[in-house]
Amino acid sequence: MATEYPKTSMPGEGLETFALEVARQSQGSVTVDRTFEGDDRNACSHIAAAIRDGTLAGGDAFCGALGDCDPAFLLSSLPFLTTSVDDTYQLASLAREAYGNALQKQGQQLLYMSPWPPSGLWSRNPIHTLEDLRALIVRTYDETSAAVLRATGASALHLSFGEALSRLKEGTVSAVLSSGDGGAGRKLWDHLPHFTAIGYAMPLSFAAVGTRAWNALSPSQQHAVAIAAQVTEDRQWARLKTRLAENTRRMRANGVKINGAPTAEVQRALRDAGSTAIAHWRTQVEGPWLALLDTWLCTRASAR
Repeated sequence: MATEYPKTSMPGEGLETFALEVARQSQGSVTVDRTFEGDDRNACSHIAAAIRDGTLAGGDAFCGALGDCDPAFLLSSLPFLTTSVDDTYQLASLAREAYGNALQKQGQQLLYMSPWPPSGLWSRNPIHTLEDLRALIVRTYDETSAAVLRATGASALHLSFGEALSRLKEGTVSAVLSSGDGGAGRKLWDHLPHFTAIGYAMPLSFAAVGTRAWNALSPSQQHAVAIAAQVTEDRQWARLKTRLAENTRRMRANGVKINGAPTAEVQRALRDAGSTAIAHWRTQVEGPWLALLDTWLCTRASAR
């Protein structure tokens, strides 16, 4: 199994936890050989294809990359749809069965989901005004976020983290949309000393195993792997509750200047563009996903 991200990231810690739990729950009859970050072959966009063709038994892929297979996977990365850990957990739980069905269509079995801390903007210069935002050349993690940033007037590119780091070194990218977690794992502060906490989204990564690899396990082994997956997911949500504070401390210790309160004009521009992006997503998915989104929006409205 592989992940694009470092061992210290949320997906990386999830994969490590899962591997240890699989060995324990199966009493060593199933083992997970895991690979973290590395070359482009571990990019999330390649992992899904590698699982389908059997090159990998399984892996952890970010929802944005899976969105290239099915836009339904972009639900958790839609802008400003959740604003807290509890919100994100509730939406993930509501959509879990639908995510599992979508993965089955891709020849995969859902193991567990890994949540990310809130996405913000890492940048070379501070973002105080709408003009500052429009001056950015931003790496984004899916086409939806690229469209949102473009709608505000910024330049945006949908790139893997590996590609983004190369572009940062070349100077052809001046900002990155990522969480404190992703930025810390890649030491973005070496290039981008400012972080603007826009609260864009708290997206998910999906750990899955190929259907053929899953079916090759005995029923008792499948049971052990399923238990390991549940233990892993529970720990991932528990980790998320302390992750933001941990990332903030680490970022400040490395000289990152954090803007926790973007100006109203910046937030308004992002939210207006976000509403357009959600409307566009509605045109790309089937009825059950529209019903799921409407159920979530009603749930949020009634909770206010």
